[in-house]
Amino acid sequence: MGNTTETTTGNGSSSSRHVVNVGVLIPTECQVLDAACVDVIGSMSHEYFSRIPQLVPQAVIDVAPSVRIHYIGGVAAGQPISMTANQHIVATDHFADAAVAPGKLDVVIVPGPDPFGDAFPADAVEWLRRQGEVEGVDVLSVCTGIFLCGEAGLLRGRTVCGTRGFGDVIRGRGFGEKELVGNKVRWMQDGNFWSSGGVTNGNDLVAAYCRASPKHFPRPLVEIACEMLDVGDRDREYSKDLMQPKDIEAMMMAVVA
Repeated sequence: MGNTTETTTGNGSSSSRHVVNVGVLIPTECQVLDAACVDVIGSMSHEYFSRIPQLVPQAVIDVAPSVRIHYIGGVAAGQPISMTANQHIVATDHFADAAVAPGKLDVVIVPGPDPFGDAFPADAVEWLRRQGEVEGVDVLSVCTGIFLCGEAGLLRGRTVCGTRGFGDVIRGRGFGEKELVGNKVRWMQDGNFWSSGGVTNGNDLVAAYCRASPKHFPRPLVEIACEMLDVGDRDREYSKDLMQPKDIEAMMMAVVA
């Protein structure tokens, strides 16, 4: 869980700095853009702001938390985890490692895997379930991460988002959600569970989460980071309906014609 470490400020005095421990769970594989939303949190860190003192006041650098990010997979630390677009990321931890055991993390991000692929590893599902039960731990589901979170029982009795257009598929899995709102909004919070729609909605989700989490991220710091990254300013509600198969067919016919 979040803790403090001793640091030295610009004038040489000692002070404490808040530490945010973040885990990105990828037990099999995931979409690159889903996982990339963790960089929004990384860009609110003391480590990041310390690299750009020309752009931000020292006061901002001083209040920024230290952010420690773990990439957690079903492979041993140091081994590659598969992603889309022929990409890989190196695992820092296996989900059975003590460093990422329940109670050691503050935030768990679940980027979207292939929901129609092989079954998720049972021990990874159990790990996620236990993380969601720890007081003070927030779970952030991106896109089809909702399926992994559903298997872990985190949707039960909750209002959740999930991938736009996948409502019937999600309902068909019997996860026990109270309501699905993925066709209406980009992200949703219910208790310590946050969920987003497809892919880059994860950026909107993380920006909203950081704004709502002053225990980890001072609000002025969040606004500076969001402006620098150009994220977090889209409306939560969609402004147009999801394109339907008949619309796609009409577009294709127009191209052929």
